[in-house]
Amino acid sequence: MTTETYDVLIVGARCAGAATALQLARSGVRVLLIDGARAGTDTMSTHALMRGAVMLLERWGLAEPLRAAGTPQIARTSFIYGAETLDIALRPEHCVKTLMAPRRHLLDRMLAEAAAEAGAELRYETRCAALIHDPQGRVTGARLTLADGTTREVSAGLVIGADGKRSRVARLVGAEVTRQARHTVACAYQYFSGLPNRGFRWHFTNGAAGGIIPTNDGGSCAFVALPEDSHAALRSAPVQALAARHMPRMAEDMAGAEPAEARVIFAGLKGYMRRCAGPGWTLVGDASWFRDPITAHGITDAFRDSELLAEAVKSGSLSSYESLRDRLSLPIFELSDRIASLDWTLDELADLHKQLNRAMKANQAWIAGARDEVRRVA
Repeated sequence: MTTETYDVLIVGARCAGAATALQLARSGVRVLLIDGARAGTDTMSTHALMRGAVMLLERWGLAEPLRAAGTPQIARTSFIYGAETLDIALRPEHCVKTLMAPRRHLLDRMLAEAAAEAGAELRYETRCAALIHDPQGRVTGARLTLADGTTREVSAGLVIGADGKRSRVARLVGAEVTRQARHTVACAYQYFSGLPNRGFRWHFTNGAAGGIIPTNDGGSCAFVALPEDSHAALRSAPVQALAARHMPRMAEDMAGAEPAEARVIFAGLKGYMRRCAGPGWTLVGDASWFRDPITAHGITDAFRDSELLAEAVKSGSLSSYESLRDRLSLPIFELSDRIASLDWTLDELADLHKQLNRAMKANQAWIAGARDEVRRVA
């Protein structure tokens, strides 16, 4: 069996894996980026990119192409707490004037194509079947399964698992969970047409949350989040009906909306943090850690961690990757868990959102390069 050799093998070519491949390839690292899906496949998410994510897209040269592809620009965020509304006009900061929420088939494809243009070898419909170890137990490569069922061995100085919440790489290396959340929500997501771009609209009432997020092609992603035992209710009613039942003002916001695609149900998954680095391997994105989606921070965290990991690989400081990930992530992880409990008054929730904003600003400071500011703000 022929063995190919790379500096880095990245398993998973969505936002975390593709962003990591892009940065490493631009630094001259020989990267193989694989994904089990076909090219161009979509995935559901809340799509919202926070300021830190847009900062990194600007740095990588991808923010303007996303705008040129018709991604709507977000200049306002509204938090609707029952009958009260907090409207926030986005202020220019860290060279970011507007936010955005691109569809994943666009965002993931653009990142993967940029990685390939930078020199990474990109292969879809290619899965990691097994890892290869040296006699001392260090990961030295992987056995891959191709679309036609054939296998191929790849040698790599580092294998990066960017293969999501149910990461095969994490299972194969035995990456234990180091922190487990206590709460999760169940969500119904759906794309709609016919809604204006009013910015990010986050709705909250006692025991429920939801949002309306403008995205590409004149569409909006709307979601309703309920306690994790609400699967039957989420499956039995349209998103508009759920909003009318639990968040009347969200239902008002959705007046005139037409469903554009079928609903997607997220049954809930409690957040976790995994050990994310070991001999010859590391994890990034949801493979590394996952926080409840109620705070809509997943893509921003994935981008930040891709930057953090790429810098650690390039500088030879991989041993510090996990501790820095934890320092930047723990406040967001814990606040997401608290908010996902849905056990708060609206006043308490507003205070939790203020704490989350401080944690987000600490992350933005790290991304901007002000690492001392992280310690002061966090």
